[in-house]
Amino acid sequence: MKNESPGIGIIGGSGLYEMEELREPTEIQIETPFGAPSDVLVGGKVGGRQVYFLPRHGRGHRILPHELNHRANIYALRSLNVRWIISVGAVGSLQEKYAPRDVLLPSQFYDRTSGRAAQTFFGEGIAAHIAFAEPISTKLRNLLAESARSLGVTVHNGGTYVNMDGPAFSTRAESELNRRNGFDVIGMTNLPEAKLAREAEIAFAAMAMITDYDCWKVEEEAVSAQTVLGHLLANAETAKKVLLDVIPRIPTEPNWPEHSALDTALVTERKLWPAATVEKLKPILGRVLEK
Repeated sequence: MKNESPGIGIIGGSGLYEMEELREPTEIQIETPFGAPSDVLVGGKVGGRQVYFLPRHGRGHRILPHELNHRANIYALRSLNVRWIISVGAVGSLQEKYAPRDVLLPSQFYDRTSGRAAQTFFGEGIAAHIAFAEPISTKLRNLLAESARSLGVTVHNGGTYVNMDGPAFSTRAESELNRRNGFDVIGMTNLPEAKLAREAEIAFAAMAMITDYDCWKVEEEAVSAQTVLGHLLANAETAKKVLLDVIPRIPTEPNWPEHSALDTALVTERKLWPAATVEKLKPILGRVLEK
């Protein structure tokens, strides 16, 4: 199933499980070669644009970070001709200047995860190494910053998101080390999405919604699922406001650098590509196969 006009994908994180603002909503069940996505996707219109919403952890929050099938999630969105993704997720602040209910728009990632195979579509006869020095779409990040500022949201444009495995929160020693390394926020989900989105030639930006100070700030209560609930709900409403404002402002033509990322990434000669792998990766390789 493929929508001809390029779409915008929204991945909703903790607290954001649906977007009631979608007009003419349609549920879309997609099975991918990598398994099932987190939930059914909901397609609809926002400001005249085609949008697909996917709750990262499933409706009702049933899936832990290490259980997420990121490949299925991004593959499903790309198969619907999604060319921009805004990923919303809860994070802990590692710096005093970022307070709960602020929004940070990461410009960099640091990987502390242990899953490598699940962070690429390639292999099985086709080798690719994407350029990832700038892991976030700068243009999409700046559009988000403009929308957030225009709405009076406290937003920080740029910063480093350290991605840990979870599902347990940090120890204090880990939190202190991350602070000393100069990282800004910590989360459990966004980096694999960013890697896979780049391979799928999708422009990707993240909205890191701050819920707590991790556990480094000893005068604050250490982070727990209960303490962040109120912040989660407030952050979800903030995220929706920003999304409704930014979606109509995203270009309609996918001509940003991220939209041709595979031009410099594919290593294996095309004549050596196994037919079965090409078939499996058709939504990912579609633009390249048409050349």
